[in-house]
Amino acid sequence: MLNDKILNTPLSETTFSVLDVETTGLSARDNKIIEIGLVKVENLKIMESYHSLINPGRLIPYFITSFTGITNDDVFDAPFFEDIVDELEEFIGYDIISGHNLTFDKSFLKKEFISCGKEFLPNFNVCTLKIARRLFPNLRSKSLGSLSNFLRIKNRSAHRALGDAQVTARILIKIINQLHESFDVETVGDLINFQFNPRLNKSNTTIKKKLGEDVSGLPDAPGIYYFLNSRNEIIYIGKAKSLRERVKSYFSPTAQRKAKAIIKQASRLRTEITNTELTALLTEAELIKIIKPRHNTQLRKYGSKYFLRVMTTHKFPAIEISNHFDFDGNDYFGLFISKKKAAEIYELLNKTFAIRECTDKEFSKGKACFLAEIDRCTAPCINSDLKIYNSELEKLYEFLYGKNQFALTRLIIKMKEYSSKQKYEKAGEVKQLIDLILSQSHKSSILAEPVNSANVLFEVSGNFAKDYVVMLAGKIYVKKYVLKEEDRFEQVLDDYFEHTININPMPDDEDLEKMKITLNWLIKNRSSVRVFYLKEYRSKAELYSRLSSFGNPNTVPVESNFNIRELLESQF
Repeated sequence: MLNDKILNTPLSETTFSVLDVETTGLSARDNKIIEIGLVKVENLKIMESYHSLINPGRLIPYFITSFTGITNDDVFDAPFFEDIVDELEEFIGYDIISGHNLTFDKSFLKKEFISCGKEFLPNFNVCTLKIARRLFPNLRSKSLGSLSNFLRIKNRSAHRALGDAQVTARILIKIINQLHESFDVETVGDLINFQFNPRLNKSNTTIKKKLGEDVSGLPDAPGIYYFLNSRNEIIYIGKAKSLRERVKSYFSPTAQRKAKAIIKQASRLRTEITNTELTALLTEAELIKIIKPRHNTQLRKYGSKYFLRVMTTHKFPAIEISNHFDFDGNDYFGLFISKKKAAEIYELLNKTFAIRECTDKEFSKGKACFLAEIDRCTAPCINSDLKIYNSELEKLYEFLYGKNQFALTRLIIKMKEYSSKQKYEKAGEVKQLIDLILSQSHKSSILAEPVNSANVLFEVSGNFAKDYVVMLAGKIYVKKYVLKEEDRFEQVLDDYFEHTININPMPDDEDLEKMKITLNWLIKNRSSVRVFYLKEYRSKAELYSRLSSFGNPNTVPVESNFNIRELLESQF
């Protein structure tokens, strides 16, 4: 009821907190806030503001200082984010949070809140950039500078948090007044909906009435969407983290040519709510291969799969890239989305850990190679020292399980040694490896064991509900998976704990595809995932008892508006 009250509040009586942040870089995953500005707009007037420099706990890059003017000396005595988080929460309160390209600012703010052990603010949001794209489709650039010039608003402190927040607040007031005059936008709900409203499309595409009706009531929930033509044929399948935001982007004046072509041919829209984005991804990939809609050019075939294989069947295991998955006694790590990604990690492993890179034939000759001379290998071919080699192999496994501190320390020491010897090119190569570790998680770090021996249950939390996924012997099983008439989730868990022998153990292309989608999504969204290793439990009851200790899943607020299987039957 509180949400309904806020949405129905007249804009003339609404309070906004307009946000802007300056940061150490462009990615919230790897960077921090160094300055924050907030401006409170009440009754369409600027009332008060909040400003603070923030100590990021790291050096500010030179290009950021050049851009913002904020130096390391400026933030040296500034508070850390945790010191001001309560002040920010109190200042914002229940206000509508607004900003220009708000997604960027919110991503940093959310990360900082979570790092302080606090839940992020659930407030409604209004992005002036999204509104400008719909209100001023002919304005070439909708950047803050371009928009402020267009609306004749001076910004005397560009690229500083408070100055940009003040300009954004004035833009917001002007935009609200114009929307009220031109489009009868009167309430908070009207303003929020305007950000995605397809009815204001200025293109020549005619939106069919029933399609417009289908779009208007979309939920802010993950799921699958299907565009159908006048013959009830599916012409495009897509997945979305938010059906409302994703589908309405097709109607934007700035939509891509392909999206406009789909809308031109579409007569109806159908959607299916899923618990999380992960099950939407899995369903999309499988349905596209079954139906092969006209406008879906990707995911029509099973792609290549690449693993890193540690040849544990050899006394001194080497590593290799493999596009084959097996239960052959070796350890497989992955699954990588491309051969290039696998090759990056393969090179990093070889340059960080002293593991042999020779073939078994070369190893059998018993002659040390160049890599042994430069300490890139422990030379087991001549010393047969299992203890030294296994110690190095153990560190490599720890890295593949997501523990990268040893690798980083070793590479930093190596980089400093090269620099002290003025071997700057070599030092630069090592620096690239360090950057690779810091910039991306390798594709096996969600698991603490090889994928071919991992028998695990993943609990995936969405905004409204949870998904439960079992990976058993390389196969993926989703609880209540919408495309499977037979829900085998419970059965495979029973089989595992009852030690039932599987007569068809090898995963097929569909299994490997699901493994690739699942593991890569889980890595990117690890904060939403709990991993339960089946070997740690004596029975399914014990496992479920552990699951229930984390609380029961919520329910999705909106039900599906059609049956997927009925729709599939109509296509053939």
